[in-house]
Amino acid sequence: MPSLVTDRPPLESDLLREVMGHFATGVAIITGYDDAEPVGLTCQSVVSVSLDPPLISFCPAKTSSSWPRLRRSGALSINVLAEQQSALCRQFAASGTDKFAGVAHTPAGNGSPRIADALAHIEATIDAEHDAGDHTIVVCRITALSASAATGPLLFYRGAFENLR
Repeated sequence: MPSLVTDRPPLESDLLREVMGHFATGVAIITGYDDAEPVGLTCQSVVSVSLDPPLISFCPAKTSSSWPRLRRSGALSINVLAEQQSALCRQFAASGTDKFAGVAHTPAGNGSPRIADALAHIEATIDAEHDAGDHTIVVCRITALSASAATGPLLFYRGAFENLR
């Protein structure tokens, strides 16, 4: 396969972040258990991959201290955040804190934490991981899912939270 790399100078990280910020994304919290302790991280790189088999992916940063703990659990919940959950998004994005402090959650069918009032819940098991620069592409097999139409999604656009209303 021919390489798509050219002799162009490398892109500036700040420019890449600014330009990609024009692509609105949903926000999710990926949850699981490390032993008996709930673990989670905020993620905006959740993508449906395949209908048959049902696959979904997300991309945690290699610097994440939560991802290695989630990896050990194997069973995950992808909690798609609702428009009123921006504070929860920030809470799970913080490092070195009890991310589940004050967070209402129940066990999903696969045992992973299912965050209350999230717009959608996707239960999954880790299927594969791929190296991708400063991130890891994680592909998961979907085992169960549900959604609520009670509210709109939390969106991230140009460095700020937005909603559809």
